Amino acid sequence: MATLNGKPVSVDDLLPLALTNVGHFTSMRVDADGSIRGLALHLERLTRDCTIVWGAALDIGRVRECVRQALEGQTLPCVVRVTIYDPGIEMGHPAAADEPHILVSVRGAGTLPPAPLRAQSQVYERDLPQVKHTGLFGALHTRGTAQRADYDDALFVGRDGFVSEGGTWNVAFVDQAGTVVWPQAPVLPGVTMALLQQRGDHRTATVTLEQAKGMAAAFATNTSIGVRPLASIDDTEFPVDHPVLRQLQETYLSIPGEIL
Repeated sequence: MATLNGKPVSVDDLLPLALTNVGHFTSMRVDADGSIRGLALHLERLTRDCTIVWGAALDIGRVRECVRQALEGQTLPCVVRVTIYDPGIEMGHPAAADEPHILVSVRGAGTLPPAPLRAQSQVYERDLPQVKHTGLFGALHTRGTAQRADYDDALFVGRDGFVSEGGTWNVAFVDQAGTVVWPQAPVLPGVTMALLQQRGDHRTATVTLEQAKGMAAAFATNTSIGVRPLASIDDTEFPVDHPVLRQLQETYLSIPGEIL
């Protein structure tokens, strides 16, 4: 069951979100001990994006309270999503909406890491990529296109020819020297990405699709999947057991979580 500001959400409450699709969110994996890796970064994201989308401040204490309430009685591990939107928004006057509400939903979490990912490259750029917003049509359309072509998901390549990110994940590569390379491109600043970048030998650089396919390994990251190897991009295959990938997975799992 989803809640809005700590109370069961109604159809009328959800209609503005369904009809306008204006909002932003973060998804957090809650581990079996009740902790959340990168919790502070998730809350910072909500605060930052609330200012960008709504021009309003967000009561993080209230967010914590709503999430704690939603997690009561839930089976762990799970993934909790916090969506911030204004039920009073009107399509003709979006600037008038400046009272963000807190929608919390919970779903089960899979095991870490999930099976390796097979990606199809597609030319696509997300709107306002620095914000984790609810405008997912384009990203999900590319995912559907990839799946109909017998891939798992889409890897975005900008109109400038540089690789950026996946539909709901960041991407990175391991070069032939064993260094982790994150694309220098307009991408969502992912929490898992940020946690990993604080550790180890990493760099950022522009990466063309051809350069990406010449890397020693590739992987996707987000809070739900941790570090997920890419088995292939288009018809180029990658090793899914590269030692750097195993090290990254171990590093991510060793990061201590934070308690709400």
